[in-house]
Amino acid sequence: MKTNKYFLLGFITTGVLITSAASAHDPVFEVHLGAHQEKSDDRHTDAEFEFKYGITGDWVAGIGTSYQTMNGHDANDSGRGPSSFSTKYRFWRRDTFGTQESAAVFGKVIFDDGDSGPGAAPDGNDYLLGLAYGFEGRKWYRWASFRHRINAETTTGLTRSDVWLVDLVGGIRFSPTEYHEPDWVWMLELNGELIENVSQGIGSVKKHLGGNQWFLSPGLMWTYRNFAFKAGVQLPVIDDLSADQERDHYRAKIELEWHL
Repeated sequence: MKTNKYFLLGFITTGVLITSAASAHDPVFEVHLGAHQEKSDDRHTDAEFEFKYGITGDWVAGIGTSYQTMNGHDANDSGRGPSSFSTKYRFWRRDTFGTQESAAVFGKVIFDDGDSGPGAAPDGNDYLLGLAYGFEGRKWYRWASFRHRINAETTTGLTRSDVWLVDLVGGIRFSPTEYHEPDWVWMLELNGELIENVSQGIGSVKKHLGGNQWFLSPGLMWTYRNFAFKAGVQLPVIDDLSADQERDHYRAKIELEWHL
């Protein structure tokens, strides 16, 4: 199976756990609730719950689960989504007056323990590896991330495409606020998906998947003390997918975070 070579991710994560445990300090808890919807010919919705723990000031680990529904022309389906384990480590940080820059690496394992739900069930875990950069100032924000998702085959032996994900984000706070005041940041993102070309099936029923798609995504982040609310919509601007692959009409997401 092609995901076997990424077993190294678990080995590295275990090593970091062992070497960092003695230096753990300032634990921070975070509860994350979210809902994500994709609308193509069908409508696919994920409701997500994730709990994160700050092991150190630079290292966070989390566990999550989800519930999925799909409403289509031919059938409706729903089921418990996969659970996941994620970890993120900030390896660089620079603070200046009124600004902070940082860079981090992160990984995620999406387990194959969900119900069949929408789509074909994976026969193995999926993996996500990535690198992120962020700049936060009193007025301007900017973020960037590059991620690689490695997908397992389905239980019926069909190949699922691996995907490269690119996110470029700019944000502005029009009116700087104090900690005890509600805070608004308006954002605009460019999100890209570079999907591996694969073939599924045989003979006349063979499907070809893959291609690229890019989205322009306006969004909003509202925070008040230790609460944060995020919302955004992805609108397709470039679509170079194979003829056998559904095009997204839009995607929408809302998130709520509570830091303890």
